[in-house]
Amino acid sequence: MKNKVELSQIRLQKNIPLMLLLILFSNHLFAGSSPTQQAQTIAAQYNSSPDEGIRFSCKPGQLETIESKMGTYLDSLEVAPDLVVKKWDRKNGVVVYTLNTHKEDYNTLDLKIRPELQIRDDIVHLPTKHGKTRKIHTVSKKEILLALLQHGRLTEFKDGACDMEALKDYVSIRQNTVAWAENLTWVWPDGGSAQWNKKYWKRGTPMPGFPLHEAINDVFINQNQYAIGCYTATKLVVIQGALDYYHRIKKDPAQLKLLEDRLSIDKEPLVDIEPGKMWAFEKNFDPQELNRPGKLLKIKYGAAPKNFVPGDWSYFLNTDPITYEKTGYEGSNAIYLGRNKFDDYYNDNNHSYTYQQKVDEVYQWRNGVFSRSRDFAKIKPLTPQDMIRLSKTPAKGGIQTDLRVFPYYFGYEELPVWGAPLTTEIIH
Repeated sequence: MKNKVELSQIRLQKNIPLMLLLILFSNHLFAGSSPTQQAQTIAAQYNSSPDEGIRFSCKPGQLETIESKMGTYLDSLEVAPDLVVKKWDRKNGVVVYTLNTHKEDYNTLDLKIRPELQIRDDIVHLPTKHGKTRKIHTVSKKEILLALLQHGRLTEFKDGACDMEALKDYVSIRQNTVAWAENLTWVWPDGGSAQWNKKYWKRGTPMPGFPLHEAINDVFINQNQYAIGCYTATKLVVIQGALDYYHRIKKDPAQLKLLEDRLSIDKEPLVDIEPGKMWAFEKNFDPQELNRPGKLLKIKYGAAPKNFVPGDWSYFLNTDPITYEKTGYEGSNAIYLGRNKFDDYYNDNNHSYTYQQKVDEVYQWRNGVFSRSRDFAKIKPLTPQDMIRLSKTPAKGGIQTDLRVFPYYFGYEELPVWGAPLTTEIIH
């Protein structure tokens, strides 16, 4: 059975991107055809293209429940029905949701400013010292979901993860990860030794006697006591996003313990949270790491330029062979915060970088710009053509790798045994 687009003739034509309609009209494909034939023609365009967005692969009997709950979830986030195209294969229990944009529109950086999407920030409260909280404006769950729905990648929920609660947890963990990355002021060691609060840590290893989530939380509550590089900072943020979600937001002690036990299996919770294959491009990569899965995260390759989902861990590679050898400047680990913002762990740039600023930051290292204020005179402005080129993968002359790293579906999928072979996923 072929996939079908579950829309009426009128809804279907309304839901198809305008560009596709124009192409069809310009080619006279609708000449003399009935409304039904027009709808079938448009549906065929979608059914013949690779699945992109969010796909649920379920037992046939589960599909009706998934579709009903997905509709409710979209309504709760104020996602208008005409923003999403749905196709399904009921016989095989598959339904796919894709953002109603042109099939070659992979960009997620500008979702917030697209007026038709009506995206606004969410407000959350994060704990601070002495039991108090602070209000944070952060990426909305709506933007996270729409980024997952955008063309350019496929996020699949199957087997035990064929559950709307798996998607909701997944979106919530991504939002919590971003929220904790919004206002960071850690110290950059600049090639020197890292510094840790000795009450909880000994050179990056937790001291005994404290729950892991408490030690991790201290890194964010008492930021002035920590000097850490961007690699360690990135790992801390993604760990905090998951642990704090199950400890404080969802209040699920069983799942929290499972994550803490998995992270601490070797007594080094900051080690190997990401798959070993992530660093296969490094000059000194250990081939034995190639098949090691991450404790906390999995990986996909093949992301289109400017396609990021809030909460993604990505990597900007310094392709200059000279400054690449400078400790701490091999590249930049970055978490996407939504709203065209990437993290700024050290408050060097008012707590975040736009995509353009992040690309420029990494590129300018080859010009000796290691401090934007101190080395300002050395900056060589990039042209729009430079930006297009640098947004490509290193193999194509750019600095943006096409890998994206993100959490497992905790509680809904069987996690790989740590140390077992890794199965990588390709976005297309």
